[in-house]
Amino acid sequence: MRRIAGLLLVPALLLSTAACGSEENKGSDSNPSTSGAVAQGGLPAITAGAKFGEKPTLAKGVGAPPKELKIEVISEGKGAVLKKGDLAKVNYLGQVWDGTEPFDNSFDRKQPFEVSVGGQGVIEGWQKALDGQKVGSRLEVSIPPALAYKDKEQPGIKANSTLVFVMDIVEAKSIPLSAKGTEVPQTDSALPVVGTNTDGQAPSVKIPSSTPPKELVAEYVLEGSGPELTETDSVLVRYQGYVWKGAEQFDSTYRTQTTPTWPLAQVTVPGLKQGLVGKKVGSRVLLVLPPDQGFGDKQQNNIPKDSTLVFVVDLLDKG
Repeated sequence: MRRIAGLLLVPALLLSTAACGSEENKGSDSNPSTSGAVAQGGLPAITAGAKFGEKPTLAKGVGAPPKELKIEVISEGKGAVLKKGDLAKVNYLGQVWDGTEPFDNSFDRKQPFEVSVGGQGVIEGWQKALDGQKVGSRLEVSIPPALAYKDKEQPGIKANSTLVFVMDIVEAKSIPLSAKGTEVPQTDSALPVVGTNTDGQAPSVKIPSSTPPKELVAEYVLEGSGPELTETDSVLVRYQGYVWKGAEQFDSTYRTQTTPTWPLAQVTVPGLKQGLVGKKVGSRVLLVLPPDQGFGDKQQNNIPKDSTLVFVVDLLDKG
């Protein structure tokens, strides 16, 4: 998803950039570039492709856009209700309120976009719109700048733009809150000690004050029974990241209450990718990355250069 998948946790650090109503509103064959039609709820009309699964076209918005998030259920599905932590597949078309052409859509690619509900993989307006909706539903959503890109310009999207999306929730599945594998003894006193709780809360991480290892460490804390990850897999994770020196935490999905998806082919940190490939889904993994397997001599935000990094990663499910 090229446009809205811009909020992955520490994207510049861990991942490479990647391409990322009702039956009354059946629409017409009018051209969205000239039509000023308005849907029942005041949002731009769907002027063609009104049914779930069809590629829609949207009329230009009329008047001032809503200042708050606005969600219209065009047709309600009969599937499960989405909740935080679920992995949803969504087909979508996006257009700016005062625009006449879409800036992006997944219908042409014939591949729904995968999004972790409640995660940081997409703009906030998407997360709020999906939470609580049923699988099989078609939504039309107006997202104000504060829940989109604010004053940041994006390709095809001016700063402070209100965005309009038609979203088809194709399917979803529930994701475990925690790894639940078999405990593996932690006997090396030179390595961090990681908690083995399986309640969905952040495991404890105790990093020794000794000199960190000079080679990559990738060990099970809990060994799951799922398939082994390959370089082409995507995996849903919960994780914590620390700088070894001082045991300073630089990131935590438990703090942000998110469940991001990592496409391993796009993970740019060498040790993170190498350490996870071959590990089993359902596991909790301890990774210790020496500087040459992390960010080397480049400082990254609050991570000093030449830092040894510690990751504790729960591999919850394949994406």
